[in-house]
Amino acid sequence: TWSWIIWQDGSINFDDQKKFIDLAADMGYDHALVDNWWDTRIGRDGMEQLADYARSKGVKIAVWYSSGGWWNDIVQGPTNLMSRPIPRKKEMKWLKDMGAETIKVDFFGGDKQETMRLYEDILSDAADYGISVIFHGCTLPRGWERLYPNYVGSEAVLASENLIFSQDFCDKEAFNATLHPFIRNAVGSMEYGGTVLNKRMGKENRHGNIRRTSDGFQLATAILFQNPVQNFALTPESYAEAPDDAIAFMKDVPTTWIETRYIDGYPGKYVVIARRHGDSWYVSGVNALDHPINLKLNLPMLQKGQTVEIYTDTPVDSLKAKKLAVKNPGAVPVTIHPNHGFVIVSRSEK
Repeated sequence: TWSWIIWQDGSINFDDQKKFIDLAADMGYDHALVDNWWDTRIGRDGMEQLADYARSKGVKIAVWYSSGGWWNDIVQGPTNLMSRPIPRKKEMKWLKDMGAETIKVDFFGGDKQETMRLYEDILSDAADYGISVIFHGCTLPRGWERLYPNYVGSEAVLASENLIFSQDFCDKEAFNATLHPFIRNAVGSMEYGGTVLNKRMGKENRHGNIRRTSDGFQLATAILFQNPVQNFALTPESYAEAPDDAIAFMKDVPTTWIETRYIDGYPGKYVVIARRHGDSWYVSGVNALDHPINLKLNLPMLQKGQTVEIYTDTPVDSLKAKKLAVKNPGAVPVTIHPNHGFVIVSRSEK
């Protein structure tokens, strides 16, 4: 869970972070991400207390850092800890002693050699302390997954925070979602921070920019956008107010995949992708066009007569999980309405 993405800077306080730790525990998630300003708004003693509280709930905290040093004018703290080797190693030891195993490092400047060296220095030092690393405000990853086992993923895309900053970005969310599987996410892990189930982009779900996409669309992006650690944009409000089937899906959705297949689509129009976790297949799609599309999908991973689950909604009906008997795996009929999406789940019977 990740408070900042919807509740923003005001949520970086001890009590709100406890709420998102509780939400992570309720969802069965591993971590709650504490974002920028924690050094001044919560403090180190407070972070250690949060880590202890999270541990009591079966959750761990992930911790945000600025990459910046003297050359970076970013004001969000903590700064000057990831940019130099001695403070960085000292910080890694503190994190390990506290039980924090993941950091999110933000605000990298350009692709100059010194910056590229900094990425690898952070990964190398973190690996020594058993700490995984997410990069944000960063460059496109080029092979770090194979170099560093503790590398988790990189943003390197106009990500979900822009839903908060701009109504225009909300209006174009579906269009952008049909680009990422073909372009950015085809290159490497993409830390997007999606699956927004709030109707409004603000605390209490009563103000802020308006989400134009359906709940079915949001569930589909949990499959379409690949990153081995997903910072989902769920909130206590969405937990209480979203459809029960949506929350049940988000409690169970995998974030790691061992096979991916392109099914159908065209950048900027629609996309259907299938991914496999263990012996279970998740087929997801979204529509960015201004009219419904009727597809007959060739899904050879399904079996004739097999019963699968489909999560979908319409402009009239809210999201529901329904059972579907597969008649012909070579032509599975699906209708996707504008700004809507679907997920078909073929679960392992083991």
